[in-house]
Amino acid sequence: MSANFYRVANVTNIAEQTSTQTQGTRKSADVRRKEIVTIAQRAFAEGGLNGTSTEAIAAEAGISQPYLFRLFGTKRELFLAVCDRCIARTREAFERGAEAPAWETPLEGMGRAYVDLMTSDRHLLLGQMQMYAACGDPEIRATVRENFGGLVRFVKERSGASQEEVRQFFASGMLINVATALDLPAIASDAAWARDLLGPSGFPC
Repeated sequence: MSANFYRVANVTNIAEQTSTQTQGTRKSADVRRKEIVTIAQRAFAEGGLNGTSTEAIAAEAGISQPYLFRLFGTKRELFLAVCDRCIARTREAFERGAEAPAWETPLEGMGRAYVDLMTSDRHLLLGQMQMYAACGDPEIRATVRENFGGLVRFVKERSGASQEEVRQFFASGMLINVATALDLPAIASDAAWARDLLGPSGFPC
């Protein structure tokens, strides 16, 4: 970017900070980052990495685009922050599910918690699928691969399940993503193929 862009960005950032301080409501950079990641998660879920406008994200957050780039550096960095949040929320769900009641194994509890999470937050679901779709970018692929590996290790260690059980767990998870994105339960009564995929319980878990 040109030197002029950075001069304009700096002036804009100073103006924003001065205005906010004057109002006595200045937010820390950490708070702003969290707010922006929440907004960006919805935007990337709907538009993907390449189809999402950082200008629109900044506008919804009530900041300038230059200030957004001051906090995240690049669009890729913002997308990676959203990916990290997506993985973190999935792990939190697994951690809750692992504290299973006596009638459930930890792996069953994690599966139930994952279904609850994906069916209650469509933006998180679509954001996760956009995360995998963006793995044509080497940097994104490396980060997502590392984070996904962390999930696999956590599930295996926390559940005590066999390698084959863990493989089936994650295979079912991907089917849950597709079934939820396509809303297969809504057509299961009329479409035999959807009923077959969903199984006797009405959902692949």
